[in-house]
Amino acid sequence: MSAMEATATRAVPDRDSEQWVAQLRVGHPRHDQAVVRLHGVLGRVALSELWRRRRQLGSVNGPELDDLAQQAADDALVTILDRLDDFRGLSRFTTWACKFVIFEVSAKVARHAWRRQAPSVAELAWDQLPGPLGHRPEDSLEQRAQLDALSRAIGGLTGRQREVLVAVALNDVPIDVLAAKLGTNRNALYKNLFDARRSLRASMAAAGHPVSPQQ
Repeated sequence: MSAMEATATRAVPDRDSEQWVAQLRVGHPRHDQAVVRLHGVLGRVALSELWRRRRQLGSVNGPELDDLAQQAADDALVTILDRLDDFRGLSRFTTWACKFVIFEVSAKVARHAWRRQAPSVAELAWDQLPGPLGHRPEDSLEQRAQLDALSRAIGGLTGRQREVLVAVALNDVPIDVLAAKLGTNRNALYKNLFDARRSLRASMAAAGHPVSPQQ
């Protein structure tokens, strides 16, 4: 990235954001207090996000929910402290920081759901397969063949395409949150998602299971 491009992607942070970044750096006299304060902010956001997703957590509530929120806050805090130099001042620091804890919550909710019941290939398919099939035996065989073809197609994606596809389509991770976590931007992720879907459709068509662009 050129100096001109770097300047274009940065803004002058507001005073509160500048204070956050300065105090969170190791060696600042108020470093420890700032870390504790940020952890508190992240914990509250994590708990709120977990409540919003509580239907995905089954019987998890009370102390277990609090523990998950603390874990998400802990993990997000480590990432944020390691990536302070990535903050470009395009939003308030707390807004930027909270994207990381939302990502951690999304990941933990997904892992919890997977422990209860591993996702099937059908769940990865979201809008890639034709509409629901009937209940005749031949329909079930056709659906199985479609799912097998889809599984092979997903295996043929690049690592980044699979990562973005699963995060956005299965884990319901917001694009902005994923971009912050991966150190990239929305446009790059949309391109990954578009390429992944195009590749899946091409592979499905080659396997004899064409999927219309609208699906």
